[in-house]
Amino acid sequence: MANHGGLGALVRDRLPLLRWSNIRFVLGGLSLLRTGQVGDGREAALRDYVLTNATAGDPESVLATIDDFARNRSMPMNIGDEKGLLLDAAVRRAAPTLLLELGTYCGYSAVRAGRLIPADARLVSVEASPANAEIARAVIEHAGLTDRVSVVVGKIGDGGTTVQRLLDEYGFAVSALDFVFIDHWKTAYLPDLKTIIAANWLHPGTIVVADNVKVPGAPCYRRYLREQEGTSWRTIEHKTHVEYQSLLTDLVLESEYLG
Repeated sequence: MANHGGLGALVRDRLPLLRWSNIRFVLGGLSLLRTGQVGDGREAALRDYVLTNATAGDPESVLATIDDFARNRSMPMNIGDEKGLLLDAAVRRAAPTLLLELGTYCGYSAVRAGRLIPADARLVSVEASPANAEIARAVIEHAGLTDRVSVVVGKIGDGGTTVQRLLDEYGFAVSALDFVFIDHWKTAYLPDLKTIIAANWLHPGTIVVADNVKVPGAPCYRRYLREQEGTSWRTIEHKTHVEYQSLLTDLVLESEYLG
């Protein structure tokens, strides 16, 4: 009788949430709040795995390598392959020239979006953690996308410093922003969206995609968009799953700004 790994294989293949790396992810809450990293070195390990195993200049290879790392080594905080397809579709529909990402982490979603935009478009990704930003820059460079993806260390909610930098250095202006991807601290989703609206960067037709609206959840953000449905926003709630498993369900919200 063949031995397929017993309990270890069951945990890996059928119950991925019970893998030690995922349990360690949950236990790393304090480290995440303090540094933006889990605290076990997985972010640097992901970068090294990409640089060693992915084909330089090939975004698809970089994405596949990160997905492999997530499934077989340690789960990172990125949108993942299943929900990534929703992000891909939204970017293609928007055909954006200027994109803003809130929450770079290790650069996975920046690579996903960056590979779909033309060379004269620009994705600016804002990341609070300087260490994460450096890792993401290495991943983005390995994917060959530095000509269209920039990583800015900061926060939209830092009292105006980062907003001013986006205005001064990256061409953000009235009605200039075509696409926004939100995947950072969940409590910041709604305040940051309102700051972007107040800056008048959006235009009718701007698409905003938000990950993890159910798990860990952004209830205030979801309630706001429901209240604004048909007036300022039109939203589709995509039912999907938490990254790299099929047990926990999640929501990705795709919202079109109506003005």
